[in-house]
Amino acid sequence: MSFKNLGLSTELQRAVADKGYDTPTPVQEQAIPAILEGNDIMVAAQTGTGKTAGFTLPLLHLLNAHPKGKGSRFVRILILVPTRELAVQVWESVKTYSKHSHLKSTAVFGGVGIFPQIRNLRSGVDILVATPGRLLDHLSQRTVDLSRVEHLVLDEADRMLDMGFLPDIRRILSLLPKERQSLLFSATFSKEIRNLADGLLKSPKMIEVTRSNSTSELISQVVYPVDSKRKRELLSHLISSEQWKRVLVFTRTKHGANKLSEQLEMDGIQSTAFHGNKTQSARSKALSDFKRGTVQVLVATDIAARGLDIDLLPHVVNFELPSVPEDYVHRIGRTGRAGRVGEAISLVSIDEQKLLRDIERMLKTEIPKVIIPGYEPDPKIKPEPIFNRRPPFRGPRNSSPPRKHGKGRVGHSFKK
Repeated sequence: MSFKNLGLSTELQRAVADKGYDTPTPVQEQAIPAILEGNDIMVAAQTGTGKTAGFTLPLLHLLNAHPKGKGSRFVRILILVPTRELAVQVWESVKTYSKHSHLKSTAVFGGVGIFPQIRNLRSGVDILVATPGRLLDHLSQRTVDLSRVEHLVLDEADRMLDMGFLPDIRRILSLLPKERQSLLFSATFSKEIRNLADGLLKSPKMIEVTRSNSTSELISQVVYPVDSKRKRELLSHLISSEQWKRVLVFTRTKHGANKLSEQLEMDGIQSTAFHGNKTQSARSKALSDFKRGTVQVLVATDIAARGLDIDLLPHVVNFELPSVPEDYVHRIGRTGRAGRVGEAISLVSIDEQKLLRDIERMLKTEIPKVIIPGYEPDPKIKPEPIFNRRPPFRGPRNSSPPRKHGKGRVGHSFKK
């Protein structure tokens, strides 16, 4: 099947062809016709499956097919995403595929100044990509009107729930028209996601491209058992001896990311850290340097496990295993994208055996273990507890402080 068989407009087919694509991915092949028919959909698809184009293309088609009168530009598509990086990525896709139309779009997210965003919103936009927190900031200042949204997309919905955005999402949903098309995309169909879908979607069409909590067959996985204190030494050895040119490395904490990046630099390996304590400009520079190849290793926390689209990323390393098994899937999903093979390496100490068993139980498979000569674990070392384990999401965080609103902001109630 080609994109010409999916019922998309000539302008959108031309934009797709400009990107060099001619054959839709499985998620695009299923989602695009369903969206064009006006169905609500619930999609389980991992990153790298083409899901962004899977909802962007049909929604742009629907907007172009039903234009509004001149001078009446308002938000018709709202796309909610969990992170700044994903907001930028989705907005880039919207701009790419809408370049042959007259539709306007923008993105709003935290970590950058709000006033340029306000100017863009006040000039009128058809498509808005937003993170929940910054969107609530705009709503409180009455710089955006959601009362005429026709299509809603929740992208990476499981990640938004995991990050505690459910109360924010519910406040935003309360401002949208009841009659709308709603699309939910998630890596998994967890119980929490199904509960959210029950109150959001109307008779949704279910699309599951891959088995829930599974990993791509294009990604080879291996565990290297090693003592915790020798992990950095082994990582440097692997990067140098295997001549890896681009490596994404995950740690559990921001401090750990900073420390490991500094140690790799001392080993002569160009490295930079990427996490939530970095300013948006610092994160953008780190990612840009990594993509250009001026930085060899990007050491990141789980904020980078979602929403980063990095071409030609052959290696992902779990320097520390994630505390939540599902995050393992999202981490290693950064490689093995767009039909390319990738390798996921986990450096596992005796302390992390419970985390590894949880991951293997979720995947329903055992990950191969390989001991690197010279880095054999010391059998006399006893496991020590890992104290920073993050519990799975169990609903809104009632103990969280309320969102602060400055002078002139509405606070807790918004009216249409």
